[in-house]
Amino acid sequence: MPTEPKRDDELEPGAEEEFVPEDDRIIGHAFRWSLAAAALVAGIAALVLFGSREQPEAPALVARGPIELPRQLDQSQAALPLVPFRDVTRAAGIDFVHENGARGEKLLPETMGAGVAFLDYDADGDQDLLFVNSRRWSAGSAADATPALYRNDGSGRFENVTAGSGLDVSFYGQGVAVGDYDNDGAADVFVSALGSNHLFRNAGGRFEEVTARAGVAGDARAWSTSAGFFDVDNDGDLDLFVCNYVAWSREVDLELHFTLNGVDRAYGPPKLYEGTHSYLYRNDGDGRFSDISAQAGIQIDNPATGRPMGKALALTFADADRDGDLDVFVANDTVQNFVFRNDGGGAFSELGAESGFAFDNNGAATGAMGIDAADFDNRGALAVGVGNFANETSSFYVQQNDPWQFVDVANAYGIGSPSRLKLSFGLFFFDYDLDGRLDLLQSNGHLEDGINEIQPSQTYRQAAQLFWNCGTEQRGCFAAVADERLGDLARPIVGRGAAYGDIDGDGDLDVVLTQTGGPPLLIRNDQDLGHHWLRVRLVGRRSNRDAIGAVIELRAGGTTQRRQVMPTRSYLSQVEMPVTFGLGAAGSIEWLRVVWPDGSTQEIAPGAIDTSIAIVQSS
Repeated sequence: MPTEPKRDDELEPGAEEEFVPEDDRIIGHAFRWSLAAAALVAGIAALVLFGSREQPEAPALVARGPIELPRQLDQSQAALPLVPFRDVTRAAGIDFVHENGARGEKLLPETMGAGVAFLDYDADGDQDLLFVNSRRWSAGSAADATPALYRNDGSGRFENVTAGSGLDVSFYGQGVAVGDYDNDGAADVFVSALGSNHLFRNAGGRFEEVTARAGVAGDARAWSTSAGFFDVDNDGDLDLFVCNYVAWSREVDLELHFTLNGVDRAYGPPKLYEGTHSYLYRNDGDGRFSDISAQAGIQIDNPATGRPMGKALALTFADADRDGDLDVFVANDTVQNFVFRNDGGGAFSELGAESGFAFDNNGAATGAMGIDAADFDNRGALAVGVGNFANETSSFYVQQNDPWQFVDVANAYGIGSPSRLKLSFGLFFFDYDLDGRLDLLQSNGHLEDGINEIQPSQTYRQAAQLFWNCGTEQRGCFAAVADERLGDLARPIVGRGAAYGDIDGDGDLDVVLTQTGGPPLLIRNDQDLGHHWLRVRLVGRRSNRDAIGAVIELRAGGTTQRRQVMPTRSYLSQVEMPVTFGLGAAGSIEWLRVVWPDGSTQEIAPGAIDTSIAIVQSS
C-alpha cells in the first residue's frame, strides 16, 4: 500500500517541501490544522451523526412534517429568480477603507478583517452603518484608523459622522455587537479587539466609552473576535458573550517563520497557537457587568492537555430545545465547534460532540469562521450554517427528532460541492427574493495574496456565493446562483464580515460585505418580482427593550414562518434589528404572533402588507 504523502500542515514551521501542482488538496491544508485530534473522535462523531434516523415530530409552536433528504434538484438557472444586485458603495457616500496594518511582516491578525453592523443609532427609523477598523501596528501616528459611523438619510444615502461621535477611537478592532444594554431606547455598541475591548453607551446619538465602569475590557493580551448581546437569564436586560480566538502575540508570530513555498514568509495557521476561553458577562442592571464565564460552564478545556480548547471566531444564539432559554452556538477555527445548552439562570452544558455539531460529516474539525441559525424550511427544524476554510465544504447542520441531535447535510442539500473551493467568512440566512423562504449567503476570500501561484484552484479575491432556497417541492434544497446572475454581488473581493439591512425602505434586504485591508461593498437589492412583504420591529417592556431572542410567527399563503429577533450572526458582524418577512404572492396575512423573551405571547391583528410596523410588548 503506497505511503500517503506528508501534508503541508504537518511540516515544521520553516521547513521546505516540494509542492506538487496537481495536489491542491494537500497544499490547501498548508494553512490549517492537523486532523489527528479529529481522528480520535471520529468514531464518536459517527455515532452522533448516523446513530439516530428517526425524524422529528412537530414542536409546540410550529407544525412540520418529517425531515427527508431532498429530491434531485433541477439546477437550471432559468428556474431561479433574477434579482439585480448593484454596488452602490460610492454613490451612497461610503468611503471607508479598512486598515489591517499589513506591511509585509505577515502577522496573523492582518488576515482576519473586521466586522460591520447595521444599526439605528439615532432612532430615526432607518438603518445606519458602523464599520469596525483595525490600525497600523505602530500606533500614535496621524494615520491612526478608527471605526467609521455613517448616518442614513432614509433613502440609502449615507453621511460620515464619525468625527465627534465618540466612536473615533483608535485600536485594533475586530467585531461588533449592538444592543440596548441599559434599556433606555438607544442602541449601544460593543467593539471587540486584539487587546482591550470597548463598550460605548449611546447617550442620545453620541457615544461615551464606559468600558472601565462596565468591567468588560477583558484581558489586554487577549484576542477577542465576534460578540453578541442576549438575555442569558431572562431577567429583562442584555448580557454579553464575547468570543476569544487564539493565544497570539506578535513576538511568537515572528518567531514561527511559517512558509508555503519553503522561502517566503507566509501567514501561520491557528493550529500553531494555543486555544483560549471566551467571556460571558452578566448584566447587573446598574451599568456594570459581572464575568460569570467560569461558573456558567463556557470555559472548555482540552481533556488531553488541560489547556483551553476554544478558538472562537463567530457565534449566534437560538433556543434549540424550545425551553425559553437562548442557547449559544460557537464556530471554532480548527477545533471542534461548541454548542452551549442553556440550563437556565446562566448555567450551560457543552454538547458539541454528542449533538453532532462539533464536527463535519467526515467527523473532522473544520476551519469554521461564520455562523447563522434559522428555521430554514418553515417546518420548525433549526438549521445551523457554518462557513469553513478552502477545500472544505460549508457545513449545514439540520436538527433531528431529538433537538440536541444535528446532522451535517451540506452535500445532500446542494451547498457542499459549490462551496468546497471557497474560503468562507461571513454567512447568514435571509430572504433575498421575498418568497417566504430563507436563502443563504456567504462572503469569501483567501488569506494569502499569492495563493494562486501555489494552488491553482484558489484565488485571493473570491466572489460571494448565494444559495436560493428552492422550497418544499425540493424538500428544503438549495441551488447555487450562478455568478452571471448575481450582478455586482459576484465581484471578487477579499471578503470577511457580512450583514444585511434595508437601506432604502423598499422592503427588500440589501447587503454589506467587508474586506481586510480594503473598502467594503454596499450592495443594493433591486429585486422587482412583485412579491409582498412585512417588516416588524419589536419594543420590549418586561423583556429587554430590543426584544433580542423574541420569536415572531406569521402565517400567510398557507405557510407559517418563524423568525427570531437576532442581530448576532455571520462573522464579526451584526444584521439589522427589524425582522423582514417575504410573503411571495400572498396578498394578506392570516395571523401574526409574538413570543417574547419572557415567554409571554401576544396576538397581533393582521393589517396592511408591504409596510413596516412596530409592536410594543403589552403590559
